[in-house]
Parts: sequence; structure tokens; C-alpha cells
Amino acid sequence: MFDQTLQLGPQFFSLVETALAINLLVAAILGALLGLERSIAGKHAGMRTYALVSLGSCLFVIIGTLASYQLSFFAGINPLQIAGSIVIGIGFIGSGLALMGGQKQEITTAAGIWVAAGIGMASGFGLYLLAVATTLIAVAVFSFFWHIENWVRGYFGTEAD
Repeated sequence: MFDQTLQLGPQFFSLVETALAINLLVAAILGALLGLERSIAGKHAGMRTYALVSLGSCLFVIIGTLASYQLSFFAGINPLQIAGSIVIGIGFIGSGLALMGGQKQEITTAAGIWVAAGIGMASGFGLYLLAVATTLIAVAVFSFFWHIENWVRGYFGTEAD
């Protein structure tokens, strides 16, 4: 039978492990890309924070998925339970950031961290197109919508960021 392993030096990695490592890499890169805009905007949470949130979310999805395969003989094992827990946990991080910052701009950053977690989860499930599309849309929301909001505020005479 054909053995699907990839030899890198003295160690052997299965193609599944290699694909999962790619999931992690994609999640980290896309999270960092999303955080780059936050860094440029001078926010507390930047590239490293977003990359780590996305990477961690991806890892939890992978762990949940692998655990569900390994423990499939037990009823009730569901990787979506781990995904749901990620959403709740990231909500706590975001609320702490919003409370710590004390400024309304930090709520946008907190929402961005929540989206970065979703990007990591999508990468963990191998949904790369969805992860990339979400990253691009979120970067557009951060940068393009900021200009529109400031224009509207200026037009109507309300406070700008």
C-alpha cells in the first residue's frame, strides 16, 4: 500500500500533519494581516495579537476535529462545541480590551479580534477561501469604512474618531 509521508530530515510527517500545519500557518498569516491595519491605526491589539488569536482558534478547531475522530466511539463528541467555546472565550478577551481602553475605538478592535478568531476557526476547518475572503472584507471594514464614518460625522457635525 502507498505510504503517504513527507520526509524532512530524520523525521517523517504524514500528509495529514503537513496539511494541519498549513492550516495553522494560514491562520497566523491571515490574522497578522488583519492586525496589520490595527497596528497602522495605532491600536493596542496589533499584528501579534490578531495572529495569535487566529492561530489559537485554528489550533482548537484542529484539536477538536482530531479528538472527535479519535473518540468517535463515544456518543456526543462534537468539534463544534469547541468552536462555540472559542467564540465565548474571545468575547471575554474583547470585552476586557474594550473596558481597558475606555474608548469607543477599542470596541472596533475587540470586534476585530473576534473576527480573527473566526478566521482561525475557518483555517482550522480547512476553509481557506472563506478565511481569506473574511480577512479581506475585515481589512476593508477597518480601513475603508473608517473614512466613510469620518466623512458622515463631519458632514453631520458629530464627533469624529
